[in-house]
Amino acid sequence: MNVNRLISAAPGPRERRLAETFLRRFGDREGAGPFSGPGRTEIGGNHTDHQHGHVLCASVDVDILACAAPNGTDTVRILSDGYPEFAVDLSDLAPRAAERGTPAGLVRGVAEGLYKLGVRPVGFDACCVSAVPAGSGLSSSAAFEVLVGAIFNEFTGAALDSVALAKLGQYAENVHFGKPCGLMDQMGCAVGGAVAIDFADPQSPAVEPVGYDFARSGHALCVTDTRSDHAGLTDAYAAIPREMAAVAGYFGKDFLRQVPEAEFEAALPALRAACGDRAVLRAMHFYGDDRRAVLEAEALKNGDFPAFLELVNESGRSSESLLQNIFPPSGPRAQAVGLALALGRRALHGRGAVRVHGGGFAGTVQAFVPEELVPVFKLTLERVFGEGACHVLHVRRDGAGRVM
Repeated sequence: MNVNRLISAAPGPRERRLAETFLRRFGDREGAGPFSGPGRTEIGGNHTDHQHGHVLCASVDVDILACAAPNGTDTVRILSDGYPEFAVDLSDLAPRAAERGTPAGLVRGVAEGLYKLGVRPVGFDACCVSAVPAGSGLSSSAAFEVLVGAIFNEFTGAALDSVALAKLGQYAENVHFGKPCGLMDQMGCAVGGAVAIDFADPQSPAVEPVGYDFARSGHALCVTDTRSDHAGLTDAYAAIPREMAAVAGYFGKDFLRQVPEAEFEAALPALRAACGDRAVLRAMHFYGDDRRAVLEAEALKNGDFPAFLELVNESGRSSESLLQNIFPPSGPRAQAVGLALALGRRALHGRGAVRVHGGGFAGTVQAFVPEELVPVFKLTLERVFGEGACHVLHVRRDGAGRVM
């Protein structure tokens, strides 16, 4: 399909405007298509993936949308709404220091990951527009990574599955972008729908679609961005996997998933002396939340939403008291996540569920809100954190790929 036909076939104004932008910048082109990389929400398993545990996550109905077409060169050119255009030369895929922390680094990283799989990446032009709010905890970087992977996948004919696309994104973020993330974010964006993931073997994670229709639950999924400052929190985030690994190391293992919980419990007195109480508490959280992520998926598959909500609340309390990723270590004045949780619980009046979302310390909280309480919940949170801070979302069935 050429771009002019794409414009006439566009299902909505957003898609039409994007195709028109492509036409103005890059001209009419055969082989053009719309591609989408959705954001994701973490539902269960807070800080369990890096210990090879279980998680429950889902793609959501905010995405990065692209109009893209092959250009017959070894260069990728991307123009994103609100950002300067950039280009990536595919003839040299080695990581570049100047591209760390940039979208160009992610594109080069995905291309190199593809090359390592034996697929020669090809150049393309793309215009992008994002509906994934930056800093919202919905993983805009992973959405972009799997979007780029999906475009390469289409134009090279590589026929990679969603798990392979997620791994390309993780490789790009780890090696070229400079962020040592796990695979959960990319899997949530790439696969689509709610999925239960077992990371016992991170190179070949077990992915099981849950298949629950959240639309019939009578609850809305709300993610609130506290708009708090992430600066200076790198060490706080890094301390969580480091301390969990220290507990595993006491047993001669690399990850807590390799240590039976009974052995951990039996060694508590010695672990306190060897690793410290906070490391022990964080390990306790891992075992509990790893188990809860499995039970949450089972509750959804069985259609038992009340049991699911109870488990979500248990997970939230565990993150606060055991994992301790609610309050940043910078001082008592900055406690936006704790405040958002308190306000959310007040608005829910004992109904629904609310928990920290993602890494913690700053950022977002997640809530499952009875539909009739959504207006007051949104008003309560946005009165403190600002208009537009509370995002009402829906679980999206499809993962990253070509759309229309």
